[in-house]
Amino acid sequence: MSGESALTGFFGLVWRILEGIRKVLHLVLLLVIFGFILAALHTSIPTVPRSAALVIAPEGELVEELSSDPVRRAFGEASGGPAPETLLRDVIDAIQAAKTDSRIKLIVLDLGNLSVSGLSKLQEIGAAIREFRAAGKRVVAAADSLDQTQYYLASQAGEVYLDPLGLVYIDGFSYYRMFFKDAIDKLGVDVNVFRAGTFKSYTDQFSRSDMAPSEREESSVWLDALWSAYSQDVTRARSLPATALKDYVADQPAALAAVNGDAAKLALQRGLVTALKSRRQLADELKGLVGEDEDTHSFNSISMSQYLAAIRAKHVLQAKPDSKVGIVVAAGEIFDGHQPPGAIGGESTADLLRQARYDTAVKAVILRVDSPGGSMFASEQILREVQALRKAGKPVIVSMSTYAASGGYYISAAANQIYASPTTLTGSIGVFSVVPTFQRTLDKLGVKVDGIGTTPLAGEMRIDRPLSAAVRQILQSSVDHAYAEFLRRVGEGRKKTVEDVDKIAQGRVWAGIDAQRIGLVDHLGGLKDATDAVARLAGLGSDYQVQYIEPELNLREQLLMQLRSEALSLGRMAGLIAPRSDLDRALDPLLEQARAIAKLNDPRGLYAYCWCLEPRSPLKRIAGR
Repeated sequence: MSGESALTGFFGLVWRILEGIRKVLHLVLLLVIFGFILAALHTSIPTVPRSAALVIAPEGELVEELSSDPVRRAFGEASGGPAPETLLRDVIDAIQAAKTDSRIKLIVLDLGNLSVSGLSKLQEIGAAIREFRAAGKRVVAAADSLDQTQYYLASQAGEVYLDPLGLVYIDGFSYYRMFFKDAIDKLGVDVNVFRAGTFKSYTDQFSRSDMAPSEREESSVWLDALWSAYSQDVTRARSLPATALKDYVADQPAALAAVNGDAAKLALQRGLVTALKSRRQLADELKGLVGEDEDTHSFNSISMSQYLAAIRAKHVLQAKPDSKVGIVVAAGEIFDGHQPPGAIGGESTADLLRQARYDTAVKAVILRVDSPGGSMFASEQILREVQALRKAGKPVIVSMSTYAASGGYYISAAANQIYASPTTLTGSIGVFSVVPTFQRTLDKLGVKVDGIGTTPLAGEMRIDRPLSAAVRQILQSSVDHAYAEFLRRVGEGRKKTVEDVDKIAQGRVWAGIDAQRIGLVDHLGGLKDATDAVARLAGLGSDYQVQYIEPELNLREQLLMQLRSEALSLGRMAGLIAPRSDLDRALDPLLEQARAIAKLNDPRGLYAYCWCLEPRSPLKRIAGR
């Protein structure tokens, strides 16, 4: 009995020690969180130095809207969750403000953490950089290495400095995707596809083992348009021959061997960079222009986030005009119901448009679309709100970003005018429905399904039974009707006959420059062009304010947003947040599509969706970088 008591006492002691440690750790965690809260609540507005360089260092992908809600982003990023993102408008706002700010002497582009992003977004930033340079100010790009996305922005700078051990990697645009038919056949799954549109290729991944000739034909057209625009913008900015990039890519194996594998030397020889310098060498030179920071012993600088905080705080204190142009962002796939930021909800996005309609200060609206589409029912809800805005006397202009295809075009069709970038991917006017059944899979396992129903259709839509001819006819009729409605909506909005729309529809994807030629787009231009145009339509003159109409953050969400950057910094310093691997980045497009497919929730199973996500490199990082 005494032995048992001793054993019980020993484990009791161990338990009390562990419980004490738990309480101490819990207290420490609470103190850390409390410290963050105090820091966030007492954050002062950053001060812009009297002479400084504005450092623009975008992280992750350039987006129109940060994905997920603030709470999930705060905790997700702190645990190494979603990939970082940078708001496109933040970059442009910072550049435009710095253009007339006498304290900002130059911009330094640090592009090492920028991920593959839509060319149309890069072009908008490039235009802002050129305006900054036209104001007589320097723009310098400093890089260890540059991939294709990063080099586009670097090329727009007046000076591009590459590390002597770096490289500029450009390989052009490509469009590859996975086809699952053979795997599906091995699993014994029947994926029943119903679609309308010769070029509506989204469902080919389930029904084919390779790219269809029609998809290969249309894809080559918009890929060539993107590559042509990229090459033209870069060669003009760097004053290079028109074929410089084409030659750089084609000659690279032999040319690199000729310089003994020195990729930096090759980039310099071909005029892609201004000079080979390390970051430290450049920093020492810039000290003479803007002075030295006594704490870092580098040049005086201010980050983009600090600069935006300073100028926006000043803007808040200024009197606001009574006339506003409201901007509603529709970014991501289109789903039914209410969706978090980074996705488009039929109800949530319609609510924002409705808010703009009832706000008497909002005189006109920009619908900024960056979407490959999704639920047709949700798209219809949004389109109806666009129509209601126009009926209320408020003009609506759609500004298309990287893509506004399928459902993304559907929600655009009712606008007064449509603006797009020459490299926007749009169109893809078509509809599909996909119904998988697993009876063959079950049969392989020896599972049989049998029974009776009260009508010919009872039990015919079960996923464990093959689709009957009657159900197939119903589904195809529904798709055909949905396609006819899509054509009608586009015809009404674009003032075309259904027959004329059908000729340029059929699910075909168009680059913005071709979309304007065939009448799917009115004008080529960016968000600023569209904003100026809608202000003119509303007769606002120059005295108006641009306001993004977004879901309001409650106090808890605002606090978490303030805490996020501090928590991230602490987590990285402590080694608690691991950097995302190349494999993570490579799998991103596949995982994004898997998540999108899993979330498709149209009540009738009808989708206007385009597999036209802008082509991205499967592995962004280059070995040895």
